[in-house]
Amino acid sequence: MPETPSAELPAGVPVSHPTWRFLLAHPAHFIALGAGAGLSRFAPGTAGTLWAWVAFLLLEPLLTPPGWALLIGASTLVGWWACTVTARHMHIADSGHIVWDEVVAFWLVLWLVSPTDFWGQLAAFLIFRLFDMVKVGPMAWADQTFKGFGPRGGFGILLDDFAAAFCTLIVIALWRV
Repeated sequence: MPETPSAELPAGVPVSHPTWRFLLAHPAHFIALGAGAGLSRFAPGTAGTLWAWVAFLLLEPLLTPPGWALLIGASTLVGWWACTVTARHMHIADSGHIVWDEVVAFWLVLWLVSPTDFWGQLAAFLIFRLFDMVKVGPMAWADQTFKGFGPRGGFGILLDDFAAAFCTLIVIALWRV
């Protein structure tokens, strides 16, 4: 499939508010925009994280720990490609509408804090969203160091959310001590 933006947009015009047509124009868009969660006009990162939580709850009874490891690993690699392509097509290095990074990073958090109840998952959600939104320390470093287009930029889109996941897991581990 060609890696060009949809025909409705002239080359170089940023896609600041992706549409359903843009979402469906390329498989990478569908993945990177979280199957539509990233189309939210209000807090798309939060919408993507909520989508991840619902998907986790549906998949949790079906997957073993090695299954989760495989899903998260494969989703990271596919997401790297999808985020790279979608950022290039949107002409925005790290659009907030690209939410696959939140999805995969939050799956990692939920998988590693399990088993936990609703309140534990809610705490993980709130802590993860805080770290992802504030972008201090490792999140800021990853966001600034890997900003841009191409594979490096696609990696950066994912990396700052994995840093937020790492910080979330540290807070939860300290909380459980």
